[in-house]
Amino acid sequence: MKLSASLVLAAALSISACSVSNLPGNLSRSMLNQEDPAIVEAGAPAYLLLLDALILTYPDNEDFLISGARLYGAYAGVFAKDPEQAKPLADKAMDYARRALCEYDDDACELIDGPADQLQAGLNEDYDEDDVAVFYAMATAWAGWIQANTDDWNAIAQLNKVKTLMSWVADQDPAYDNATVQVYLGVLETQLPPSLGGKPEKGRQHFEQAIELSDGHNLMAYVLYAKQYARLMFEQPLHDELLHKALDANPVYDGLTLVNRLAQEQAETLLNESSDYFE
Repeated sequence: MKLSASLVLAAALSISACSVSNLPGNLSRSMLNQEDPAIVEAGAPAYLLLLDALILTYPDNEDFLISGARLYGAYAGVFAKDPEQAKPLADKAMDYARRALCEYDDDACELIDGPADQLQAGLNEDYDEDDVAVFYAMATAWAGWIQANTDDWNAIAQLNKVKTLMSWVADQDPAYDNATVQVYLGVLETQLPPSLGGKPEKGRQHFEQAIELSDGHNLMAYVLYAKQYARLMFEQPLHDELLHKALDANPVYDGLTLVNRLAQEQAETLLNESSDYFE
């Protein structure tokens, strides 16, 4: 039986007020545990409209805003067909994440807008592990927004703040988000070769930490380790070994199943290109 997106949306909006607070988290979890990315791609627009409606109804709800930021950011990064589609989606993710942070704490909102050299000190002085979720949501949305605006040097200039936020989150909880925070840091450190100021060996450490801290369940760590580090350093044996490990692993794991399926799709593509890339 096939239900239209509008019917599913209408049914979701008819839920009682006592259960509405659980909906965004359950939507996110159901998407992350879905084994077929095509199902998520087809259904995600209805989820996004639902979250927009919830945020319009409860504009000051931090949890709804964070969920909206995460889902819009994920859709922009994974399913957008081109940069022109990705940019407005990433804009909305950034808007929701910023609103969540400002609702959470006015001082935090001012802190991220202030000088980059004061951000680390402000985080260390005024915030702790209880504040990780909202800052991580901001950091991931910000990273996605920069990725969608790589043609804008003003956007790229903000990467240092994202790195500061991610590093602070990792200091509070090294395994946060199934160690995905380590994957982000690995990517941030492997944007450039050493000759241009990059720190790929530091990035390698983050990727290896992600694998270790997730007990090997975060398959995107293997794939981005291969793509970002092994290709940058021109290490084909390591590249192919990492991709084979990702492909041979069981992708089903709570909170990572969808990401792991996407990682395996990317691993297969990268492995097929390996001979040509390293020739």
